[in-house]
Amino acid sequence: MIRAVMLTIHSATGLHDGESQNANQVKEDRSQETSGEEAGSVEADQAAEARSHAGLYGWITHTDLASNNPAATREWAAKVLGWKFRPPMQMPNGEMHFFAYSDRGGGAIRPNNPPEIPGSIPYIHVADCQASYDKALREGAEEMLSPTRVMEGVTVAIVRAPGGVPIGLSGS
Repeated sequence: MIRAVMLTIHSATGLHDGESQNANQVKEDRSQETSGEEAGSVEADQAAEARSHAGLYGWITHTDLASNNPAATREWAAKVLGWKFRPPMQMPNGEMHFFAYSDRGGGAIRPNNPPEIPGSIPYIHVADCQASYDKALREGAEEMLSPTRVMEGVTVAIVRAPGGVPIGLSGS
């Protein structure tokens, strides 16, 4: 089974900043529609944030690259692909190098976890990770990583789709 400690694209790659602008716009719009007390409430803020991410459901918004030499992979991706990286984050099994290739997508380069071989896992943005995971299993996928909360409001899972393809799910 794959053991990957992952922070999502929303906080680790810096892409959250662009999405925050979208959420702030939704919050402004929402505040104009509501009365004083509700407009600034935590619930209104959370609803606005959820709406800003809803347009990404079904999109690949994060890709994990498992490498046997993450620093070399990072250097190559920066030079060849033009990806922008944040400073590495120390994790229990080595450094994770978070990258962005657009304002809506990015991922991380991390050490592979033997017996895992180097490769990639796309993470699909979903509304409800557990529900999507359950549906994937019902429809013939196999479990690789059961839903795991990685941070407040973010749960990830990995399934092996029919044909052997690993697919990550990321959502609430």
